[in-house]
Amino acid sequence: MDLVMLLTVFVLAIFVGFEVITKVPPTLHTPLMSGSNAISGITIVGALLAAGATSQHSPHLAKVFGLIALIFATINVVGGFAVTHRMLKMFKKR
Repeated sequence: MDLVMLLTVFVLAIFVGFEVITKVPPTLHTPLMSGSNAISGITIVGALLAAGATSQHSPHLAKVFGLIALIFATINVVGGFAVTHRMLKMFKKR
């Protein structure tokens, strides 16, 4: 039962995240991206905890999902900082 519940929460989180991101207007995307880096940092900590957690029913599945979450959160943080750096560079005087 735990596996089904975990997969349900995982799939629902994917759908909710997709819906939230697609509803953001393009003019707000870059400032929100820089603000979401802090949230993604928290996500990295949670992903590390999930990757290191042990489960009685499926120990390998929890580690795989934790590793996948860690990879996606890291990509989000690096991409967010790259976009923020590029945005701030546009406002510098030449």
